[in-house]
Amino acid sequence: MALLLAAAASARDKMGPPDIFLGITEAFKRDSNSKKMNLGVDAYRDDNGKPYVLPSVRKAKVQITTKSLDKEYLPVGGLAEFCKASAELALGENSEVLKSGQFVTGTGALRIGANVFLPKPSWGNHTPVFRDTGMQLQGYQFYDPKTCGFDFTGAVKDLSKIPEQNVLLLYACTHNSTGVDPHPEQWKEMPTLVKKKNLFAFFDMAYQGFTIGDGDKDAWTVRHFIKQGINVCLYRSYAKNMGLYGECVGAFTVVYETKRVESQLKILSPPMHSNQVKGMAAHIISMWTQLVSNLKKESSTHNWPHITAQIGMFCFTGLKPEQVDQLTKEFSIYMTKEGRISVAGVTSGNVGYLAHTIHQVTK
Repeated sequence: MALLLAAAASARDKMGPPDIFLGITEAFKRDSNSKKMNLGVDAYRDDNGKPYVLPSVRKAKVQITTKSLDKEYLPVGGLAEFCKASAELALGENSEVLKSGQFVTGTGALRIGANVFLPKPSWGNHTPVFRDTGMQLQGYQFYDPKTCGFDFTGAVKDLSKIPEQNVLLLYACTHNSTGVDPHPEQWKEMPTLVKKKNLFAFFDMAYQGFTIGDGDKDAWTVRHFIKQGINVCLYRSYAKNMGLYGECVGAFTVVYETKRVESQLKILSPPMHSNQVKGMAAHIISMWTQLVSNLKKESSTHNWPHITAQIGMFCFTGLKPEQVDQLTKEFSIYMTKEGRISVAGVTSGNVGYLAHTIHQVTK
């Protein structure tokens, strides 16, 4: 019987595709070059390339330990205090949030959606998460490889063709994985299209505060949609901006009443967390700025303004697959084939080497 079950399982189950980032990391580990760089890392690092634990997180851990909390099940809706605080952080203290729940970061919250239109490209896990729940997936134009920027014309054209009453997935800030966001004036045109098609706006916001260290500015897009009377649901993750990768902390907030929010919104009291995130954002911006500066020192004839124009942890460099292969084989620089790099692998000590190697494969 056991053999029959095994045979049936092997015939039914297919091997899943290999994890791209895991493959990059494994190849990086095997490399003996002392100058090697892993630019596929999906977790923030300090300027020494070490994992960074926010002081506020350390303090919270001590407080939790001191309180001797139990391990009882939480209510179905999650921890009420956490849900309320999470909604206020994203939408503002005066926002009318009617329903909030706590779910596992990433996949947990995203499994609550419906038929979805994803930006092209999107976070790698969006497709399997939605697809494996039986949802129909389609895409809309987002990234323009010619400009290494947002394809506003293509996006508007595709959004205008979406059938009514579908779900539109949007990144509230710092698009993963291109680092490209629409400008505020472009964002302002989106609600008109969404309302015209009666679409449900599904916001992914995993990097609040990572743009320039200002959580309110990063939440402006979601708040603007709500102010325009649009129903939204908001997936939050604290893995990135709080460095809680192992804890998998996230929240899912639904705003399903179309009444406008009249006062948009008191400035949040950032205290410690905002200051720390601002420091992380400053480091990210500094690395991109230093990279472009060093490329100029290398006398690169290519235009690189898209690197500093893109925001957040990730950047689409515009490098071609053959150039990426050359970087890996000749210089031990590891990244995805589409030329996506993460600031987590860039430090003050190696940014000059990275610029030198990029110049070598692009000159």
